[in-house]
Amino acid sequence: MNCFVGVDVGTTNVKALAMPPDLDQILAHASAPVTTLNPEPGYAEQDPAEIWSAFVQVMSEVSQEVAKGGHTITHVTFCTAMHSLLPMDADGTPLGNAILWSDNRAEAQANELRGTQAKLGNAIYRETGTPIHPMIPLCKLAWLREHDPRLLHRTARFGSIKEFLWHKLTGEFEVDFSIATATGLFNEKKRQWSQKAMAYAGVRLDQLSTPVPTTHLRWYQPRPKTAETELSAGVSLVIGASDGCLANLGAGAIKKGTATLTIGTSGAIRQTVRKPLRDAKGRLFCYFLDEGYYAVGGPTNNGGNVLEWVADKLTGLDTETVLEEAAKIEPGSDGLLFLPYLQGERAPLWDASVRGAYLHVDWQHTRAHFIRAALEGVLFNLLSINELLKEYTGSARVIHANGGFAQSTLWVQMLADISGVPVRLNASNESGSMGAILLTMKAIGLVKTLDEAAERVAFGDTFQPDLARHKLYLAEFATWQQAQMSL
Repeated sequence: MNCFVGVDVGTTNVKALAMPPDLDQILAHASAPVTTLNPEPGYAEQDPAEIWSAFVQVMSEVSQEVAKGGHTITHVTFCTAMHSLLPMDADGTPLGNAILWSDNRAEAQANELRGTQAKLGNAIYRETGTPIHPMIPLCKLAWLREHDPRLLHRTARFGSIKEFLWHKLTGEFEVDFSIATATGLFNEKKRQWSQKAMAYAGVRLDQLSTPVPTTHLRWYQPRPKTAETELSAGVSLVIGASDGCLANLGAGAIKKGTATLTIGTSGAIRQTVRKPLRDAKGRLFCYFLDEGYYAVGGPTNNGGNVLEWVADKLTGLDTETVLEEAAKIEPGSDGLLFLPYLQGERAPLWDASVRGAYLHVDWQHTRAHFIRAALEGVLFNLLSINELLKEYTGSARVIHANGGFAQSTLWVQMLADISGVPVRLNASNESGSMGAILLTMKAIGLVKTLDEAAERVAFGDTFQPDLARHKLYLAEFATWQQAQMSL
């Protein structure tokens, strides 16, 4: 029997999920970690060779597992993290490490586009739908223009981690519209690279990949450098989209009034809309998913990494014990508030220099209070992004939650109580890989629209909000927002 594979290349892991066309079971699943390098303060990089090795490992494991069940991989679709930048030579060989979304070296360039060159920055945002921030390749290239012009000019191709993998598998320099709209270099309306953005970044058109639809596919032909993947000749490779967009699709959050909230290392809240949106102050992203489908919302730098910080740095406990301690404290943490800005912030502040704080600390507050307040602070920040989002999309009637935090019933129930709306989990927490598989179905004609594809998503538990706790949280949130606005 044929099967589809969705590959999710994230910040901490490369994962692959295999399912049959009726999506009634998981045939195989594999995951391999990748390391984030921090060679200097504020830098975040990954070795593309390690990413390729992780991809080979998961594809090999999945290929072997599905073969045991008598299945054959016929389609592979890619879901990857946004905003990475990798210099390559004309043959696609990396000339250094990939610079990740979490890298803040281009803070000065982002500040310039928000300050002295705000007119240009606003014009680029209107064209691209990408908020100005050190995360985006536009600013990273501008940093290279100022700090390493030799690398900028000798690089034959600049691309993302996906483009590196895609070229290695197909020999083509191509980028999907979804990843392209997250670069700050792509004119979404014209479906071409922005002349004004390229001019600011100092990059040439011939250094950028050819933009293609997210359903674009090529037939795989093994080469000496790619035989280790164990993919067979003739497998359909679908270029896919970005992780945020596919998380919406994989969560079944396509219809109006349905939001997706993801917390992994970082986090985001998004809704799917039918036409591009732009926030007047440039605070919300709008990324392409498919014709007539756009993911609009805001990302946060501070999600699961806050829980990791609480466990490793603040308490020295494992995460399971940390969550158990938080559960002992009543909602609202007895007035203790936490601004979760440990690594600067994207939405809603878009300020890489901002830092976090505990507020209203009292003698009665225990270690458990500090833990719970940190978890609540992450959700308060996402709710503040949602306040911006609903100005354009309307209020969410339900939230589909995914990412690592969805494994904590405490944190998910906290989200329901804070937001005041039901929070629904998916049957599979691999929303990125699932979204890639659903996009495969559209690419090969098994469904006509993404609405039809999203109807195939299976759900798990739904968490209902406690109205008394919600009322308490609304008061706490108002106080929290006042502190946030003072930053």
